[in-house]
Formats: sequence, structure tokens, C-alpha cells
Amino acid sequence: MLLGTLISGRNGRTRLGRLGPRVRLGVTLLALVMIALSSGPANASAGSDNRLQVSGAGRTIIEGGTGGASAVPVMTVLAFHASSQGGAFECLALAPAAATGDGSGRFEVNAMYVTGTISSVALNGHTAVLHGTANVTGLGAGHNLPFTATVQSGGPGSTVTLEISGLTFHEILLEGQINIKQS
Repeated sequence: MLLGTLISGRNGRTRLGRLGPRVRLGVTLLALVMIALSSGPANASAGSDNRLQVSGAGRTIIEGGTGGASAVPVMTVLAFHASSQGGAFECLALAPAAATGDGSGRFEVNAMYVTGTISSVALNGHTAVLHGTANVTGLGAGHNLPFTATVQSGGPGSTVTLEISGLTFHEILLEGQINIKQS
């Protein structure tokens, strides 16, 4: 009301013209601030889910390897990205051709490949839980299988836990980075 009265006056003439330049500037800034405050929070809260980003890539080692008394180490190449709109998940597990001796340090045998889409993301501090469906070859093979990947933000030493085909893999990041951002 005050702004309308200052601008239009009684005779339709502008009253701002009679005020000094500093007062006109102050009234204009006040009007802009009031407009920004009245529309800003609604827009920010409506888009807050769209600002969630979870991504990572790197090499991991599976804790305990293949398991059992004669465990063989298993390395993975992992990459994923997700937002509240979805994302993609890739994990290739490689094992050595020989458990010991010559070749046991070369990870060249495709033990398992998981490729899928992420349908939802939940945050818990520095951890994100990714849910989706994937196609799996090798160990636990199948199509459109549900999976859960729990990822911890950070570099080497961060963890990834993949649950798929009734199996759970606890992985430790050796190289790479996992980023979780929400703004």
C-alpha cells in the first residue's frame, strides 16, 4: 500500500519524483527485497530435491575376496551417478586366473558384471543408499534384479556395500572418489 501510494499519489502523479535520489533508491531496494523474500523460499524448497547428486568411480577390493578357507582376492571397477531423478550403476568384478603363483596378481577373469539403473537415493549423513534394478552376468546372474548399493563419501578407504542376487559384497575403495552433495 505504501509503495502504491508513493508511486501513484492522489492525482496520478508520481510522488517519488519529489523525493531525493537516495530515498527513491531506498524505496526501490526495499520493494525488490520484499518481492524476493515473498517468492524466494517457495521456489527454493520446491527445487531442493533436484539438487541431490551422488557420484563415484574407482577401483575397490572386496573384503574377504571370494570367501572360504582359500579366499581369492577380487577387485572391482565401479562407476555410478545418481540424483533424485535416477541414475546409472556399473560394477565389474575381476578375479585372478590362478589362486596362487604365476598369474595370481593379474585380475583378468570377469567374475561378475552388474549394470543397472538407479531409481531412488536416500541420504544419511556422509552415506547414500542407492536402490535400483540391474542385469547381472557371472556370479548371481539374472535380469532386472533389485539391488541396493550403500556408498560412503570420500576417497581411498571409503566403503561400498552392494546387495544383489541374495549376495552382499563389502568393498573398500582403493583408488577414486565418491561424492555426495545436497544443496
